[in-house]
Amino acid sequence: MQDKYTPPAFRERAFHCPICRVYANQVWNNLRMVKDGVWDEAPLFSAQCGHCGKYHYWRFDENGNPRMFSPESTTAPPFHPMMPESIQADYSEAAAVLPRSPRSAAALLRLALEKLLIELGVPGKSIDAQVKSLVADGLSPLVQQALDVCRVIGNEAVHPGEINLNDTPDLAVSLFGMLNYIVAERIERPAVIAQLYEQIPAVKREWIEQRDRGAKPQAPNPQGAPGPAETPAQQG
Repeated sequence: MQDKYTPPAFRERAFHCPICRVYANQVWNNLRMVKDGVWDEAPLFSAQCGHCGKYHYWRFDENGNPRMFSPESTTAPPFHPMMPESIQADYSEAAAVLPRSPRSAAALLRLALEKLLIELGVPGKSIDAQVKSLVADGLSPLVQQALDVCRVIGNEAVHPGEINLNDTPDLAVSLFGMLNYIVAERIERPAVIAQLYEQIPAVKREWIEQRDRGAKPQAPNPQGAPGPAETPAQQG
């Protein structure tokens, strides 16, 4: 499973460095700069990564929110390694524009979600209809909530709504994690389970398939010929 990603955050003591991308301690300093021969009173902060030793710099934007301005690096996590290639480009573009426009990033991630559901073969003419279809098929409530988070916040980015993502950029950052979570649950986890299932001896898999078809399972003898059915205790 993919390791948990901790995005850079103002004044936090440890997170994934925006430069080397390694989780490490960060040492913060409050800076003052000279502007036109006098000290600039605008708050400016630096943090040094405990792993690579390089600095990143932060200041407050016009809305009073702390933002990293150098390097111009995204706070989004990398895409899940099992994310389909057809979606990686939209995800990467969303990560690139996140520092300048959280609304644009959220809108791109909504598009990425739409493509992901199509890639998974989910029927429906809209994301809402597709989520409804998945719920009817027994979708995990946590995955359903992750899908709806991406859908609703993505819609708010495109249409006027109650959420202003430029005022709450952390919401946009959270969407990257939601999309990776959906990939982990709907692509990675089934692949891992299928790989493990294939390691079960073929005769045992046949017994399981007979059981699931409602037939009376016949356990093979050591030579592979049909024999008397094993008891549940024998099968485990």
